[in-house]
Amino acid sequence: MSHDIGILGDGCAALSLAAKAEQLPGHTITLIRPNGAPKPKDHVWGFWSDDVLADAAQLAKGTWHKWAVLTPKRSVTMSSTSMPYNAMKRSDWTAHCQSLAQSSGVKFIDQDDGQLEQHSTLFDTRPPVAPDDCILQHFHGLEIKTTTPVFEAETAILMDFRVDQSKGMHFIYLLPYSSTEALIESTIFSTKLADEQFYLSAIDNYLAEHYHVEQYEITHREKGVIPLGKLAPHDDNIPGFGANGGATRPASGYAFLFIQRQISSAIERVNAGQELTFLNPHKRLDLWMDSVLLTVLRHWPEHGPNLFSNMARALTGDQFVQFLSGDAGWWIRLKVIFSMPKIPFIKALTKRAFTRTRVSTAVVG
Repeated sequence: MSHDIGILGDGCAALSLAAKAEQLPGHTITLIRPNGAPKPKDHVWGFWSDDVLADAAQLAKGTWHKWAVLTPKRSVTMSSTSMPYNAMKRSDWTAHCQSLAQSSGVKFIDQDDGQLEQHSTLFDTRPPVAPDDCILQHFHGLEIKTTTPVFEAETAILMDFRVDQSKGMHFIYLLPYSSTEALIESTIFSTKLADEQFYLSAIDNYLAEHYHVEQYEITHREKGVIPLGKLAPHDDNIPGFGANGGATRPASGYAFLFIQRQISSAIERVNAGQELTFLNPHKRLDLWMDSVLLTVLRHWPEHGPNLFSNMARALTGDQFVQFLSGDAGWWIRLKVIFSMPKIPFIKALTKRAFTRTRVSTAVVG
């Protein structure tokens, strides 16, 4: 029996599944570019090495076995031999997936009226719907070249909080490709976007203060907005996967690893005789912990720098990767919990309990 699968969307999730079409015998796959979809823009995607990301690691533009989290008072450097941090161009991944998909007979078409009904099974990978007041991870980034060697190429800077914190939890993300080339991003967690010049000024000031760089060549620009927290499906009537199927980690916006895991587990179920379905790849406990963290960052963002610095100091490099990748056991989770500042998290739990009680009362009333 042949299964005709239509996938609404042609982004990371859709292409990642299409690239594995040969692993779904008896299924024909068609990617449908949605009406009005924006043109794709290139970005740098960061990820830690994992068995399910072996192909992506081969495409990495940079790989780091050490990474750092910095605040005005503390610098924590972590490392991992087996799970390094990698950076890859979005365009390299999509080109890789498109090539594999086309060689497996996947069709690529544009959406037309009435076309969706032609497929026996339809999945939706369009972006999920974010509530109006959700926390956003928003950033502007530059890939630059300097005339003199200034960067420590062996260490990726995941978070440097030595920047203006007036707009929310704000940090610099810096990936040094060499001593003279790097991606540098100004990233903020808040409910409102900042003016473009705020991010660019933050980058300029950071480079001048910490690297004594005042002139540089810009080779690439990128920007983005990632909604965090619990997001609604794009269309309740169409099952989704990828970000539209809950793959994005609520408190970090990290999705790439979880999209690949979601797809791999779906393929395993098909090959075990089940229908093609996609499940949320996150553990319930991780989702709950993320929701409490987001409550803290929403109401008390000034604790953000110490919060992440404390967590980095409490864990080994491997444990840090396991926690962010959803692979942590109870021992790692407890180390994270005990490293956190207690008062803001007690306030967050109280606020969440009060909010649930108020909502329940309103519904009953």
